[in-house]
Amino acid sequence: QVQLVESGGGLVQPGESLRLSCVASLSIFEDYDMAWYRQTPGKERELVAAITSDGTIIYEDFVKGRLTISRDNTKKTVYLQMNSLEPEDTAVYYCNAHWINPLILRDYTYWGQGTQVTVSS
Repeated sequence: QVQLVESGGGLVQPGESLRLSCVASLSIFEDYDMAWYRQTPGKERELVAAITSDGTIIYEDFVKGRLTISRDNTKKTVYLQMNSLEPEDTAVYYCNAHWINPLILRDYTYWGQGTQVTVSS
Protein backbone atom coordinates (compact mmCIF):
# COMPACT_ATOMS: atom_id res chain seq x y z
CA GLN A 1 0.00 0.00 0.00
CA VAL A 2 1.61 3.22 -1.19
CA GLN A 3 1.32 6.16 1.16
CA LEU A 4 2.15 9.82 0.70
CA VAL A 5 2.11 11.61 4.04
CA GLU A 6 2.15 15.40 4.07
CA SER A 7 3.03 17.57 7.02
CA GLY A 8 3.95 21.15 7.81
CA GLY A 9 0.69 22.95 7.20
CA GLY A 10 -0.82 25.36 9.66
CA LEU A 11 -2.08 28.85 10.38
CA VAL A 12 0.27 31.73 9.63
CA GLN A 13 0.03 35.46 9.12
CA PRO A 14 0.57 37.16 5.75
CA GLY A 15 4.24 37.43 4.90
CA GLU A 16 5.25 34.44 7.00
CA SER A 17 6.68 31.13 5.81
CA LEU A 18 5.88 27.44 5.94
CA ARG A 19 7.69 24.34 4.76
CA LEU A 20 5.58 21.42 3.63
CA SER A 21 6.99 17.91 3.54
CA CYS A 22 5.72 14.77 1.86
CA VAL A 23 7.20 11.38 2.70
CA ALA A 24 6.45 8.66 0.18
CA SER A 25 6.49 4.91 0.75
CA LEU A 26 7.60 4.26 -2.82
CA SER A 27 10.25 1.66 -3.49
CA ILE A 28 11.51 3.57 -6.53
CA PHE A 29 10.85 7.11 -5.33
CA GLU A 30 13.68 8.44 -7.45
CA ASP A 31 11.85 7.41 -10.63
CA TYR A 32 8.69 9.31 -9.78
CA ASP A 33 7.84 12.82 -10.82
CA MET A 34 6.62 14.63 -7.71
CA ALA A 35 4.33 17.60 -7.44
CA TRP A 36 2.35 19.80 -5.08
CA TYR A 37 -1.23 20.73 -5.85
CA ARG A 38 -3.68 22.84 -3.91
CA GLN A 39 -7.43 23.08 -3.67
CA THR A 40 -9.89 25.50 -2.16
CA PRO A 41 -13.61 24.83 -1.59
CA GLY A 42 -15.60 24.95 -4.77
CA LYS A 43 -12.56 25.01 -7.03
CA GLU A 44 -10.67 22.37 -8.92
CA ARG A 45 -7.36 21.11 -7.66
CA GLU A 46 -4.54 23.07 -9.30
CA LEU A 47 -0.86 22.46 -9.82
CA VAL A 48 1.50 24.55 -7.71
CA ALA A 49 4.91 23.12 -8.57
CA ALA A 50 6.46 19.93 -9.87
CA ILE A 51 9.90 18.33 -9.85
CA THR A 52 10.63 15.50 -12.20
CA SER A 53 12.78 12.46 -11.61
CA ASP A 54 15.67 14.15 -13.43
CA GLY A 55 15.31 17.34 -11.41
CA THR A 56 13.43 19.53 -13.86
CA ILE A 57 11.27 22.02 -11.97
CA ILE A 58 8.03 23.66 -13.05
CA TYR A 59 6.17 26.43 -11.22
CA GLU A 60 2.78 27.89 -11.88
CA ASP A 61 2.78 31.60 -12.59
CA PHE A 62 1.11 32.55 -9.33
CA VAL A 63 4.10 31.23 -7.39
CA LYS A 64 5.96 34.43 -8.34
CA GLY A 65 9.26 33.27 -6.88
CA ARG A 66 7.81 32.77 -3.41
CA LEU A 67 7.72 28.99 -3.40
CA THR A 68 10.50 26.47 -3.88
CA ILE A 69 10.05 22.77 -4.55
CA SER A 70 12.82 20.31 -3.82
CA ARG A 71 13.31 16.61 -3.25
CA ASP A 72 15.60 14.34 -1.26
CA ASN A 73 15.62 10.91 -2.83
CA THR A 74 17.54 9.42 0.09
CA LYS A 75 14.69 10.38 2.40
CA LYS A 76 11.95 9.73 -0.19
CA THR A 77 10.67 13.20 0.56
CA VAL A 78 9.53 16.19 -1.46
CA TYR A 79 9.38 19.66 0.04
CA LEU A 80 7.60 22.89 -0.67
CA GLN A 81 9.15 25.94 0.93
CA MET A 82 6.59 28.74 0.95
CA ASN A 83 7.71 32.28 1.70
CA SER A 84 5.86 35.60 1.73
CA LEU A 85 2.57 33.79 2.09
CA GLU A 86 -0.59 35.59 1.06
CA PRO A 87 -4.22 35.01 2.08
CA GLU A 88 -4.80 33.75 -1.47
CA ASP A 89 -2.46 30.86 -0.71
CA THR A 90 -4.98 29.47 1.76
CA ALA A 91 -5.86 25.96 0.59
CA VAL A 92 -5.41 22.28 1.21
CA TYR A 93 -2.06 21.26 -0.27
CA TYR A 94 -1.70 17.80 -1.75
CA CYS A 95 1.37 15.81 -2.62
CA ASN A 96 1.31 13.87 -5.90
CA ALA A 97 3.53 11.12 -7.26
CA HIS A 98 3.47 10.02 -10.88
CA TRP A 99 5.38 7.40 -12.87
CA ILE A 100 4.80 5.60 -16.14
CA ASN A 101 6.27 2.12 -16.35
CA PRO A 102 8.15 2.26 -19.66
CA LEU A 103 7.91 -1.47 -20.22
CA ILE A 104 4.15 -1.84 -19.98
CA LEU A 105 3.16 1.83 -20.34
CA ARG A 106 1.15 1.68 -17.15
CA ASP A 107 0.46 4.89 -15.27
CA TYR A 108 1.00 5.02 -11.52
CA THR A 109 -0.44 8.06 -9.72
CA TYR A 110 -0.74 8.54 -5.98
CA TRP A 111 -2.07 11.33 -3.77
CA GLY A 112 -1.53 12.28 -0.18
CA GLN A 113 -4.34 13.11 2.20
CA GLY A 114 -3.60 16.83 2.13
CA THR A 115 -2.44 19.39 4.65
CA GLN A 116 -4.28 22.61 5.39
CA VAL A 117 -2.50 25.93 4.95
CA THR A 118 -4.31 28.99 6.24
CA VAL A 119 -2.91 32.49 5.80
CA SER A 120 -4.80 35.04 7.83
CA SER A 121 -4.19 38.02 10.04
